[in-house]
Amino acid sequence: MSQITMKDLVNYAKTYGFIYQGSEIYGGLANTWDYGILGARLKNNLKDMWRKFFIQLRDNAYEIDASILMHPKVWEASGHIKNFSDPLLDCKECKMRVRADKLIEEFDSNIIADKMTDKEMEEFIKDNKIPCPNCGASDFTSIREFNLMFETTRGVTKDSKSTIYLRPENAQGEYVNFLNVLRTARTKLPFSIGQIGKAFRNEITPGNFTFRTIEFEQMEYQTFCKKDTDEKQYEFFKDYGMKFMEYIGLDREKLRYKDHEKLAHYAKNACDIEYLFPFGWGEINGTHNRTDFDLKNHQELSKISMEYLDEETGEKYIPYIVESTYGVDRILLALLFDAYNEEEDRVVLKLNEKIVPIKASVLPLMKKYHGDKAEEIYNIFKQHFMTSIEDSGSIGKRYKRNDAIGIPYSITIDDETLKNNTVTVRFRDDASQKTMTIEEAIKHIEEKTRI
Repeated sequence: MSQITMKDLVNYAKTYGFIYQGSEIYGGLANTWDYGILGARLKNNLKDMWRKFFIQLRDNAYEIDASILMHPKVWEASGHIKNFSDPLLDCKECKMRVRADKLIEEFDSNIIADKMTDKEMEEFIKDNKIPCPNCGASDFTSIREFNLMFETTRGVTKDSKSTIYLRPENAQGEYVNFLNVLRTARTKLPFSIGQIGKAFRNEITPGNFTFRTIEFEQMEYQTFCKKDTDEKQYEFFKDYGMKFMEYIGLDREKLRYKDHEKLAHYAKNACDIEYLFPFGWGEINGTHNRTDFDLKNHQELSKISMEYLDEETGEKYIPYIVESTYGVDRILLALLFDAYNEEEDRVVLKLNEKIVPIKASVLPLMKKYHGDKAEEIYNIFKQHFMTSIEDSGSIGKRYKRNDAIGIPYSITIDDETLKNNTVTVRFRDDASQKTMTIEEAIKHIEEKTRI
């Protein structure tokens, strides 16, 4: 169980090389974060586990990598230009800008602000004298809808410049490539398109470390199916999403489903998987039944048919889409909280052995006598899995550092290694030790850590 606050986790993540402040030497850029030497590896392992679970182990599942910059009409068809906004208001006293829906829900967790109109939210805030979270005053401006799309321009001259957008989600890349994947994969419905990539939202009130940022990464999964099979697919991927969370090592008792009471303009059903962070429940996955909304709109605006031909029945129709989206940054944050443990004399990051950044660390008992052999064994181990070598400080301090960054196997090189080529393997979670040959150690670690 996590025993760390958000503030302490930020410091821990920076100290050990998981996450750094973006542009730190210039004072940082608010709500941007850089993944460090351990964070980048952890992030990549998470993505590889997702690929295995959603692409490799699934039939008729294909991965693409679509462009971040897309034709502006994509976002017109998706509804983002018209509908993708937050209800914002300003405190008249301190000028702090806040989201009206979040202000209400933090005041009363039983209220579902998404079901309220802007006028209803304004009246609720006024009637209940909800205070500003910064200064405590209860005097706000009227709500203004703020579009979250990042605008940019293309073109080399002023006259030729046109407005385009950084994508606010990855899903549209799968939708506009529906026909391409159908053709090149020579597949049939149902089939799925997955994608991992960056998305961007001009969030006015981001926060909680990497939970809400202006630049983030998504693992998107879109399943194209026939109408009347969509509900079955939706229920399957709700369950499959929870299985994935357990597969990567998250505590099931800290996970829950949350069905949406107010649905997005495109959705027939929607449900989130939430993790219990120190700041409360937070969404780390969303599964939506998007019906035929997206393909139908792209067909209308592009004038390209998005119909699927069922060769067995001769029937033509626009497929329904069941979407399941996974936030890379949010899941990684949940993994860090979930794995962090403080024991009497040590900190232990009990990450799933498959997802840990470094699988094993080679430690010469005494560098003077065992350093050369340790280097030799390190060069063997790194051919099989990510391995480090640590030779500074006492052996006890090196064990503790390895525990703190989640390395599951510490390989001690001592006099016995020089005599008979055996190593002492120390296990992270219980600090127990076992003597093994080099070949036995490699086999054991490969079996336990292979994704």
